[in-house]
Amino acid sequence: MSFLEILEYSSVFIFALTGALVASRAQLDPVGFFFIAALTAVGGGTVRDLLLDRNPLFWIDKPIVLVIAAVAAMGTFFTAHLLESRLKTLTWLDAAALAVAVPTGVGVAVNQSQEWPIVLIMGVTTGCFGGLMRDVVCNEVPLVLKQGELYISAAFIGAAAAMLAIGAGITQPVALMLCAGVTFALRAGSLALGWSMPAYKSRPPRQ
Repeated sequence: MSFLEILEYSSVFIFALTGALVASRAQLDPVGFFFIAALTAVGGGTVRDLLLDRNPLFWIDKPIVLVIAAVAAMGTFFTAHLLESRLKTLTWLDAAALAVAVPTGVGVAVNQSQEWPIVLIMGVTTGCFGGLMRDVVCNEVPLVLKQGELYISAAFIGAAAAMLAIGAGITQPVALMLCAGVTFALRAGSLALGWSMPAYKSRPPRQ
């Protein structure tokens, strides 16, 4: 199993856990748990594969991905009630999932010899779209769009760090680990320390 495959399976599992936690907040049945977990787990990678014209899609090529999502969903179905704060757990698991998914998207695009702008976009897409689909379907405020928090910015900077590392001659696995570390550090700093990017502020119209 390659390092990129390990990242991909880890991303699927952690994102599936976040989907199942959102399903628990919505009080869904086991089928609903699996649906939301699977949607979250494969959403970003599916959009990435469609944009890159990868055929078959990664979860069709490797159906074990759906099994991993099902295990995460059912495990959460029977244990979510034990958590002191499902929202807090969800938020930090989502940060971990983002940190694993972004380098996965970067690695897939690099292996296709895509140009650097496409690599950056694929990293952000893989990291962000699954969680966005999860929150929209379950009528939650999307974590990716919460004002004053680093999310897309963390994914973009993490992907850029990987590209700079690869350009400097660093091996792909090390570059992808750097991507994961930078992405998680920025997202965690935003959650724990309030790090943020300057937000747009409207001004009164001039006379």
